[in-house]
Amino acid sequence: MKQRIKLLFACSCVAAWSAGSLAQSFTWYASTEGNTWKTSTVKMSKKAADAHVTVEENVAPIVEFKAWGATFNELDWDALGMLTRDEQDEILKNVFSPEGDLRISRGRISMNANDYARSWYSCDEVAGDLELRYFNINRDKQSIIPFIRAAQKYNPELTFWTSPWCPPSWMKITGDYPVLSSKFNHMPEKMNYILYGNVNDKVDPDEMKLVGRRGDKFPRQLATTDYFIQDPRYLQAYANYFCKFIDAYKEQGVNIDMVIYQNEAYSYTPYPGCAWTAEGTVRFNRDYLGPTLRQKHPEVKLYLGTFNTNRVDYVQKIASDTKLQEYVSGMAFQWEGRESLPVLRKEHPEWNYMCSESECGRGSFDWGAGEHTFELMNHYLGNGCNEYTFWNFILADNGESPWGWKQNALIRVDSKARTFTYTPEYFAVKHYSHFITKGSQVVAYKAQGDDRMPVLVSRTPEGKYVVVAGNFKDEVSPLVVKIGEKSLSAELAAHSYNTFVMK
Repeated sequence: MKQRIKLLFACSCVAAWSAGSLAQSFTWYASTEGNTWKTSTVKMSKKAADAHVTVEENVAPIVEFKAWGATFNELDWDALGMLTRDEQDEILKNVFSPEGDLRISRGRISMNANDYARSWYSCDEVAGDLELRYFNINRDKQSIIPFIRAAQKYNPELTFWTSPWCPPSWMKITGDYPVLSSKFNHMPEKMNYILYGNVNDKVDPDEMKLVGRRGDKFPRQLATTDYFIQDPRYLQAYANYFCKFIDAYKEQGVNIDMVIYQNEAYSYTPYPGCAWTAEGTVRFNRDYLGPTLRQKHPEVKLYLGTFNTNRVDYVQKIASDTKLQEYVSGMAFQWEGRESLPVLRKEHPEWNYMCSESECGRGSFDWGAGEHTFELMNHYLGNGCNEYTFWNFILADNGESPWGWKQNALIRVDSKARTFTYTPEYFAVKHYSHFITKGSQVVAYKAQGDDRMPVLVSRTPEGKYVVVAGNFKDEVSPLVVKIGEKSLSAELAAHSYNTFVMK
C-alpha cells in the first residue's frame, strides 16, 4: 500500500532545495546476505511514476531524531573480553565512535541485575534496610563501569539512562527476584498464584516465549497484584534508591539523565522482574519517584515505561493521571508496546517517545532477524520516536542467558575459536544509524505492509535527504520516492537493505 506524507520547509530551505538539491544524485548503499554495503550512484529524474512515498512542502516533519542507544550488560562485557585488545578496540570504535559504523551515542544501564547479568544481584540485598545504609554499586564496578569507560574512550559524549528489571528482592511481596517459578530459579511453584490473586488462575505456559506478537493481546491476563510492597516506607525507600544509584554512577563519571521505574511490568518472568498494576504504577511514580527526583535530581527526566503491552486502555489509564503528568517528560515502548505507541503519541504530543529495547529474537543470528530489526526501526522512527535503543549488541555463541533465553545480537563471538562476526542485524542497523544522526528530521515513512517494503525518508541537519528502504520479498522490486518534482527510482534486490544518501 502506498501513501503520501508532506514536509514543512522554512522559506530559506525551500529556496536552497529548489536551486540545487534536486539536481544532485544519490549514493546507494545496498546489502544482501553475503554481499553487504555495496555502493553505486542513482540520479533523480522527472519521470512520472506511482511513488511509494512522496515528500512535499508544507507539512511538519514527523520527529527530529536524537540518538541511537545500546545496553551495557555483563554478558556483553564477557563476550567482548574473549577477543584480543585490537579486536575489542575495532568493535568499540565501530559501535560508539561518531565516525564509526553505528554511531551509538546513548547507553542504557540496568539498575540491579537483568536477564543478561551473570546472576541475580541488587545494590542492596540487606533485608529491611530502608535507610539504604548498605547500598553500593560494587558489582557494577566489576563489569558495567569498565564496559562504559571502554565505550567512552571512543565517545566521551555518551549519555545514559537507567531502569530496573527488579527491585531488591526484600522489597517484593515474594522476597524473591522472579515473577514466576521455573527450572532456572528457586521460587516455589506454589507462589505463582499470587500473580493473578486466585489459585485457580493458571499461568499461560506460552506467555513468555519471546516470539513477538503472541495473540491479539499481551499479556492475555493482566497481573492483579503489585509485586512491589505498597507500604509508603518501601515506596519512599525505593525512590531514594534511584537517587543513590544516580549519585553513585556520577561519582564514576557516568551522568544519568533519565530514569524509568520498571522494565516490562507486563512480562511475568522467571528471570529478574516485577509485576505492577496500573494503580501501583501511578502511585509510585506520582507520589514518590517523581517528587523525589524533582527534589534531589531536578536535572533527571522521568519517563513512563517500558511499556511492552498492546493493551492500550491500560497504558492510557496510567498516562491520564493529571498529577502524574506534572512529572513526566516522555514514554518508552518495546515489544507489543509498539502497537500502543501511535495512540499514546497522538494523545500526548507534548512528550518525547522512544523505543527502549529492540526485539532480541531467538538466537538465530540470521538474515531474517536483520529484516525484522530493520522493520522495527522503520516503525518506531516513523511513529515519532526520537531515540532507539538496542538490547545486547555483542553476545557469545547462541546468545543464551543464565535463565535459558537464546537471543540475537549485532555482533556474535565464537567462544571456542575466539573470533567474531558482524551479524545481519549489524548491517540492518548501519543502514539507518550511519546516516540518520542527531538533528536529522524524519519527514516521511511507509510501513512495511503487505508489499514487505518499509521505507523511511529523513533530512540531515545539512539539508541532505536520506532514504532507507527494505525489500523483503523473494523477487526484485521497484522503489520510487518522489521528492518535489523529481523521483528517485531503483530496483531493489530481493531480501535487501538499502540506503540512498543525497550527494
